[in-house]
Amino acid sequence: MLEGWQQMIFQPLGGFMIVLLGTLLLFAEVLVRGRMIFGLLGLAAISLYFMAHMQEGQMLWMGILYLAGIMLVMIDGKFIGDGTLAAIGLILMLVALAWPSPSILYGVGVAVAFVIGASCSLLFLKFFPRRQVWSKLTLKDSLSSERGYNSLNEGYKQLLGKEGVAQTDFRPTGTIKIEGRLYSATTEGMWVKRGTRLRVTKVSGTHILVQEIEGDEQAK
Repeated sequence: MLEGWQQMIFQPLGGFMIVLLGTLLLFAEVLVRGRMIFGLLGLAAISLYFMAHMQEGQMLWMGILYLAGIMLVMIDGKFIGDGTLAAIGLILMLVALAWPSPSILYGVGVAVAFVIGASCSLLFLKFFPRRQVWSKLTLKDSLSSERGYNSLNEGYKQLLGKEGVAQTDFRPTGTIKIEGRLYSATTEGMWVKRGTRLRVTKVSGTHILVQEIEGDEQAK
């Protein structure tokens, strides 16, 4: 029975399928709450892959390298979150899988299977609840972005109708001082000299449009 599995795994298609299945299930376990079912099945598939090649003289440390890669991915997702350790972990896993390959074709197939399996694991997010760590990271990024965007835009919207003094010549972009703060602004194609009093006529996001106040003398 074991020899039959060995022969199947040694075939390019067999190696492709078992690596695809193992990678798909292991990454699904990392992404969603699968009650360890996906993880155990994926680990079993990858273990069969390494066991078959180890019996042919392949080195045990390739399996250890693969496990180290998984740990780096999990550590990055749980504690760091910048993707650096995760990228290193993915490379280690790919090297560990491709290194025992008996041929170039086999190695390419294994590498492709790994990439496809890791990519397709994202589909599990549509059908299973994601792990809490990923939910927190997504919510945190969303809130930070939303708060930063909204507070910035609200601050600029309050400038509408306010007056200030040109701190530089506008050609037609320059710097205006409003209530003690400096802002980059633009006129409607007009060149304005430094010291001219200006009024904010339009605010779009962080873009400020200003216009010279007619009849007012230039600020000294």
